Amino acid sequence: MTVAIFLGSLLAVMALGVPIAYSLLLCGVALMWHLDLFDAQILAQNVINGADSFPLLAVPFFMLAGEIMNVGGLSRRIVDLALALVGHFRGGLGYVAIVAACLLAALSGSAVADTAALAALILPMMVNAGHDKARAGGLIASAGIIAPVIPPSIGFVIFGVAANVSINKLFLAGIVPGLLMGVSIAVAWWWVAKRENVTPPKRANRKHVLASLRSSGWALFLPVIVIVGMKMGVFTPTEAAVVAAVYALFVATVVYREMKLSQIYEVFVSAAKTTSIVMFLVAAAMVSSWLITVADIPSQMIKLLEPFMGNQTLLLLAIMVLVMAVGTAMDMTPTILIMTPVLMPVVRAAGIDPVYFGVLFIINNAIGLITPPVGTVLNVVAGVGKMRMDDVTRGVLPFMVAEFAVMFLMVFFPWLVTVPARWLAN
Repeated sequence: MTVAIFLGSLLAVMALGVPIAYSLLLCGVALMWHLDLFDAQILAQNVINGADSFPLLAVPFFMLAGEIMNVGGLSRRIVDLALALVGHFRGGLGYVAIVAACLLAALSGSAVADTAALAALILPMMVNAGHDKARAGGLIASAGIIAPVIPPSIGFVIFGVAANVSINKLFLAGIVPGLLMGVSIAVAWWWVAKRENVTPPKRANRKHVLASLRSSGWALFLPVIVIVGMKMGVFTPTEAAVVAAVYALFVATVVYREMKLSQIYEVFVSAAKTTSIVMFLVAAAMVSSWLITVADIPSQMIKLLEPFMGNQTLLLLAIMVLVMAVGTAMDMTPTILIMTPVLMPVVRAAGIDPVYFGVLFIINNAIGLITPPVGTVLNVVAGVGKMRMDDVTRGVLPFMVAEFAVMFLMVFFPWLVTVPARWLAN
């Protein structure tokens, strides 16, 4: 009955068009009434505690770093480098989008920011070269969702806080799976591009490649600082986010000089607006999270999934299918915040490595960003590229299938995640 009230109240208010954050609060109130625990003071206290977290401070600083990189020319230089390296291959502009997405993912960790930058810079080039606009938009959308998997990842920060799992370990464990996602959509693009009669750009000479590499060197050094610094224990993920934002600001204003001092205020305001949405979601979800624990919903979930508890692979398959279904109707952040406190006790009871599960969970949620009808990243591409949502959805299908295939391979072969994570952590 408690599960039915939790899901029913949440889905009912969402169906009425109530924003997710307020839906979570109303769902919490409904559960409080059902459990005869309603107290406005408890509600307010949980909301405040939800946002009062040192690790979550990484979110605004990584978002700020992403905004600065787009305005300050770091993103553009990454795209120029990718164009010089792989642009001359058949379907080369598609590979440019994939390589640039992987590099940008290591800079900001925001799927929306990276996709917006890629769509603005690469989509017109692909359309002018003769590529199908819907397919090009679908490729860019599927490449943009690599950002929540390759560190620094905002998704991993939120999951790590909600699940009480080491964010450092999650960051290191996400590197290889994120690159495998890039490989999967590269294979899918090769299959699609060979059916298109498009002349690729001329191969860049060595001088041009070196010039692009030198120009993007400052931008490429950012992920090195973040990953090496965390691996060596120099700073925490939150401190790494601050370093990333300050470094990006220095490069954009002093080295590249593409960001004027008059633009700093606008960039900070834009990052603050995006951060406020995420942090309000986190704060509202804390009410539901507390009530989920009080109502003992995790033990009820364990009983429901008991038939699968003896086989970790079957259990993970069941959970991944469930998350896929939720991802079609809900954005990434609320999905993490709502499902993590419910699923983690099940995962721990089954003896599954929480870091391994976290990687699979975030990959699934990232792919949810390109699954209709919600598909936040699909909406970004449609908006920037001035396309219909239906066209972008059609274009993304082969790449979405490729990324789901990689995710399920990791379910059947856990060593694809655990072995590289263990090697990188040592």
